[in-house]
Amino acid sequence: MLHTLALTLMRGITQAQTLELLRHSVSPENIFRSSESALSEIHPQMRRHLMGAMSEHAGEALVRAERELAFCEKHNIKILPITHPDYPRRLAECPDAPAVIFYRGTADLNAARTLSIVGTRRITPYGKDLCRMLCADLARLLPDVLVVSGLAYGIDIHAHRECLANDLSTVGVLAHGLDRIYPSLHRDTATQMIDRGGILTEYVSQTRPLAGHFVRRNRIVAGMSDATVVVESAEKGGALITAHLALDYDRLVCAFPGRTNDPYSEGCNRLIRDRAAELITSAQDLLDLLGWSPKNKRKAAVQLDLFSELSPEQQKVADALRPTDGLTVSQLCMATNLDLGTIQTHLFELEMTGVVALLPGGRYRLLPR
Repeated sequence: MLHTLALTLMRGITQAQTLELLRHSVSPENIFRSSESALSEIHPQMRRHLMGAMSEHAGEALVRAERELAFCEKHNIKILPITHPDYPRRLAECPDAPAVIFYRGTADLNAARTLSIVGTRRITPYGKDLCRMLCADLARLLPDVLVVSGLAYGIDIHAHRECLANDLSTVGVLAHGLDRIYPSLHRDTATQMIDRGGILTEYVSQTRPLAGHFVRRNRIVAGMSDATVVVESAEKGGALITAHLALDYDRLVCAFPGRTNDPYSEGCNRLIRDRAAELITSAQDLLDLLGWSPKNKRKAAVQLDLFSELSPEQQKVADALRPTDGLTVSQLCMATNLDLGTIQTHLFELEMTGVVALLPGGRYRLLPR
């Protein structure tokens, strides 16, 4: 492992060249231990690069590799070169796969079914509802699915947290080394994911979260998955980059539609319009497109159109909210013909039981079940 890691860290050899060597079963140990004349026979097309890099930077690369190995051993981080059996096989099929990834977690990166969930960092209440509904339904229909995202603000972190809440395995792909978590506000979630999924990166420790790293990170999110689901996206953004990378890898792309005047559904609507993504409205739509059979076909305990646990007056409130994007307390009083005190009491109880949510502006909205 030392020589494999040193090869990826050596100046004078690009990541693409390292990948080429590993994919052609060239032994990194032989590269470091061969004479100059023998190096020319290992990979004739790369003779000059290998000879130049080895003569000038081999010692430095080995020192850096030894330091990184010690860090990984201390923090229970697995180093997975593309030749390792635990390396994500779907990612290995991609032409620009990272030569090595660093992984800390418990999830099987080669799970039978893997999905990526991506979207805008400026998540709306609609996007939160979709994340909640999608992950809850996946847990019910396909509890062994692995969900991949990027641990970023917005859709990413909501998808990870909803997976954790529903006992789904989830893996976050980071744009920096595993010696830090960015953004730091997501540290607690990342810690939970290590025990119920994992975090991974292609970057060694001490690598900062630079802008270009986030773009490169997206190819891993797309490449690890059977399908990519775009929940919400503006006209431009990282989620659309991930979607187009998935298309380049010949993977399925799906998107939830939004209103035509909603700026954070514009990207999804455009993907659907351009036939770059399949329109979905539920987890079942996704399973149908992938040809996956549900592991658990039992119906959800509570259906959207039937709240059997609600009192008649609470059901009246739910019925009034159903066809809307949200109503204020005064609007509910008018719609249900109930007095203010009664409405406020019922809304408090419905919010505590997860039937409704309070939105900005004092509006209440029925949550998907």
